[in-house]
Amino acid sequence: MTVRYKLGCELSYDVKAPTVFIFNIELARLLRHQSVTERLTVTPDLERRTYVVPDINNRYFSVEAAPGPLNVLYEAEVTLDVFRADPQTVHETPLSQVPLDIMPFLLPSRFVSSDRLAGFANREFGALPKGHQRVTAICNWLYENIEYRRGSSNEQTTADESLILRAGVCRDFAHIGIAFCRALNIPARFVSCYAYGLEPRDFHAVFEAYLDGRWWLFDGTRQANLDGLVRIGVGRDAAEIAFASPFGEMEPGPVKITIEHADGSPEKPGRTTDAISTEEPAPHAGAN
Repeated sequence: MTVRYKLGCELSYDVKAPTVFIFNIELARLLRHQSVTERLTVTPDLERRTYVVPDINNRYFSVEAAPGPLNVLYEAEVTLDVFRADPQTVHETPLSQVPLDIMPFLLPSRFVSSDRLAGFANREFGALPKGHQRVTAICNWLYENIEYRRGSSNEQTTADESLILRAGVCRDFAHIGIAFCRALNIPARFVSCYAYGLEPRDFHAVFEAYLDGRWWLFDGTRQANLDGLVRIGVGRDAAEIAFASPFGEMEPGPVKITIEHADGSPEKPGRTTDAISTEEPAPHAGAN
């Protein structure tokens, strides 16, 4: 079943000195993001440089802003066609069969201290049945043991620091989940997205685990619909897919995020228990 969403964001800045901005707010170019219509408006109208990352399809654009106000408005409509499966049929990919281009998602990164959390992860989850159900158990643990608390972390907080604090926001939940997966030899990566069902509306962070030759979505916060996550970008951790990276002196203004059914229909109660993917299988990877 496909669903069409109307979504977007509005960002504003008070630029104090010449500043280069790199933005990652546009929808990733995925086969399961169908019939996309979009409009990007930058005020004042500045020259843009653009780049689409090969294979993962993250879209970046950059502007150089002079002192004064800067406003960025992104509007889009997209038909989301998720892939569903029975979680019990999704198994782990043996390490010997993990494609080499996915190997970076097995290693520690700036905010994902999987090496430091390996002992903890193996004690808590190492004996559980392998597969989608084990990653779901990780998300259950996050939901039950980490408090969702705004202001409890910042852009420098690492997974091990969030675990010690036992509090964080969606970014921190994703980093801990990724760290536990990598410690168990499950490739995992950070995902930024527009999230249907999230209140209040905001950019949302979840993670994907590589199982049975495919990337599957997980959200330890349980705050949005897995089958309503419209991807912006993926990376080893949050450092690679910040929605805005300014290089200069500026003050950010309010951030406004929207996502709703394009036909205006209300949200349906309940959330899916299916395994959900919006990524195509790796062509060079075989399922178990």
